[in-house]
Amino acid sequence: MKKKIFVDGLSGTTGLGINERLSKYDNIELIKIDYDKRRDINERKKCLNEADLVFLCLPDEAAREAVSLVTNPSTKIIDASTAHRTISGWTYGLPELSPSHKEEIKNSKRVSNPGCHATAFVLSLYPLIKNNIMPADYPVSCQSITGYSGGGKNLIEKYEDKNKDNPYTKAPRPYSLGLNHKHLKEMMVHTGLVNSPIFLPIVANYYKGLATIIPIHTSLLNKKLKGKELYNVLAHHYKNQKFVKVMPYIDEESLGDYKYIFDGGLDITACNDTNLAEIFVIGNDEKNISMIITRLDNLGKGASGAAIQNMNLMLGYEEDLNL
Repeated sequence: MKKKIFVDGLSGTTGLGINERLSKYDNIELIKIDYDKRRDINERKKCLNEADLVFLCLPDEAAREAVSLVTNPSTKIIDASTAHRTISGWTYGLPELSPSHKEEIKNSKRVSNPGCHATAFVLSLYPLIKNNIMPADYPVSCQSITGYSGGGKNLIEKYEDKNKDNPYTKAPRPYSLGLNHKHLKEMMVHTGLVNSPIFLPIVANYYKGLATIIPIHTSLLNKKLKGKELYNVLAHHYKNQKFVKVMPYIDEESLGDYKYIFDGGLDITACNDTNLAEIFVIGNDEKNISMIITRLDNLGKGASGAAIQNMNLMLGYEEDLNL
């Protein structure tokens, strides 16, 4: 029997991405709502409760409202908003963190889809804090650069405005300068950090692709590991994962011959149109510093791809089906 799926909030970038990916399935039935009834609460409630699984691609308050409308105890929900990522009773949808994370997703009826920046950040640091290599009070700083699609339809329109004096296209733009980005709580809760990281996201004039950049003073770690040893921790932790890859170690000696380096730098769009997250560890042991760079498609593993991966697990499909 086909599973019934409803996407609430189909017009945004994440909703559209999920809908496109769902078109590859022949074992599901999409519940559709008339465009002029998409804000009709009774019509939405009907669709929500008919579904075996619902994707919520809505602003936070609207997502909370949608959850309150679900009275069918069998309906499973994947919420792509920020609303439930740190709420008790909801499972965090990043299965690569541990076998228990994956099992919880498989058995959950309420899964919160991670944020794009948070996905890369949490993947980078979770193994280090979990293994007591990085102290929970380590003074973490992180820059994250992303394409403008991460800002949704409104920001896309601003960047794609063809006005020659368009200020959005002149240079990369640091934002969230109040140091209170909406992903921060999620980053702390799901890594185990006790202090807020200094997090500076930057949006640039390209459509999609994201990378978090986290510098590490290895002398401040609980275990004074060299760069290659840090790499080994991450490589071991993610060794059996289909969608998280720890790339070969980089140091000053290997930099010139490293095939993933593009003209002296790293291409942060290389995971676009995939559900991959790729982690790079770069070390300079002479200076006791290392760096972790994690890249992904902010619309893929950072949004709709992750949602489909979670759906596959929740419905008992192969995790990588149609991904």
